[in-house]
Amino acid sequence: MINSSMGGLAMSKVVVIGTGTMGAGIAGGFLAHGTDIVILGRTQAKAEACFDAIKVCANSTNAQWSKLGGQLLAGSIAEWNDWTDTDLIIETVSERLDLKKAIFAHLDQRVPPHIPIGSNSSGFPISDIAEDLATANRMFNTHYFMPAHIVPLVEIVLGKQSSPEIANQVCEFYKAHDKKPVLVKKDIPGFLANRIQHALMREALSLVQAGIATPEDIDTAVRYSFGFRYAAVGPMTQKEISGWEGMALAAELIYPTLSNISTPPTCVTDLVKSGKTGIAKGAGFRSWSAEEADIIQKNYEERLKAAFAVLKVAPDQG
Repeated sequence: MINSSMGGLAMSKVVVIGTGTMGAGIAGGFLAHGTDIVILGRTQAKAEACFDAIKVCANSTNAQWSKLGGQLLAGSIAEWNDWTDTDLIIETVSERLDLKKAIFAHLDQRVPPHIPIGSNSSGFPISDIAEDLATANRMFNTHYFMPAHIVPLVEIVLGKQSSPEIANQVCEFYKAHDKKPVLVKKDIPGFLANRIQHALMREALSLVQAGIATPEDIDTAVRYSFGFRYAAVGPMTQKEISGWEGMALAAELIYPTLSNISTPPTCVTDLVKSGKTGIAKGAGFRSWSAEEADIIQKNYEERLKAAFAVLKVAPDQG
């Protein structure tokens, strides 16, 4: 069970397995709050190589992080065996089920059974990853969103054998570290946020495919209408404010016309086939110069941080 952090952040310690972008972001987010971090990679040298990326993420979140005393350590997945005072372990390796199952089987045998273990996988449910393991009750999906050090949400997803009691303790741990956890009670495909996000994307891409709107106008419509409102309250509360009767009447007209395609439309699959997968490749629905890409990435992070600052001005009730 999580214990040391509940009396304050000074003693908290998190082990992050994986040295990629998500691993660095997750580690950096915790380090920014004074948490001791152990980053584990295929080798200790590979883990140490991502120290700079972790510190950049920590600095982006809290420029004063180094004064909080959090320690940054590295080791190899195969050899590390010091779980003293560890509050949480998070796996962030490549999206390969065989690899994740092997790591969790290793942890099942090596890690004391009171320490919760999470997987950042967005595609594989914890029920599959932890299948047949003796301590599957303390295993969950702990699903982050990029950039992990800035986006507040973490989905805590219960598998078939996961303990709701331990899951609630994990949620409290995240709250103490300035994250917004949500408890997903069943590991359905896409969990919670991605299901909602993909429902929106299915309709948005269908509108592009049909020539009804451009990608740029869809962005504008979302950002400056309901997306703008959602920075203040979520969709359920927004309808509590505006009233459900109007929504119910509109739904009778709109629902039958919404897209129900079961595969992505050609407007996006053709892009993927041609290698135009977004900013990292220099093109998606539009071309991106290196200068434009750099600017929009910086603006994106600054806007996310500004949005979170606004949300913290008037905290949610409960």
